[in-house]
Amino acid sequence: MSPSSKAAPTGTEREPGAKTLTAPIGAAVRIHLWEDRTRGEQWVPMYDASVIPLVEDDFLRIASNNAVDNGQRTFEFKPVTIGTHRLVFEKRMGWKFTAEDRQIYYVTVS
Repeated sequence: MSPSSKAAPTGTEREPGAKTLTAPIGAAVRIHLWEDRTRGEQWVPMYDASVIPLVEDDFLRIASNNAVDNGQRTFEFKPVTIGTHRLVFEKRMGWKFTAEDRQIYYVTVS
């Protein structure tokens, strides 16, 4: 292969900027994301519930006054299958058709 050519994608490559985590099977995997609900932001997770089910979704409000609703959203997953599992979080706004931000995590379970 010449230096200027690129390898053909196989579909197993990780996206640039994706974060990697490791966890033993059955252990809690927590993902913390900032959410500004005053602006209408909401993180929407996409995952395979048969291999890494979501067991808790919590929001800790940080703002100090009643007019602002922002804080840290915590998603807790408990993997039930060994392997590498992909979690995708899209920051959605109620009036937009496309995501404003996207976070990708690969969780390797042993």
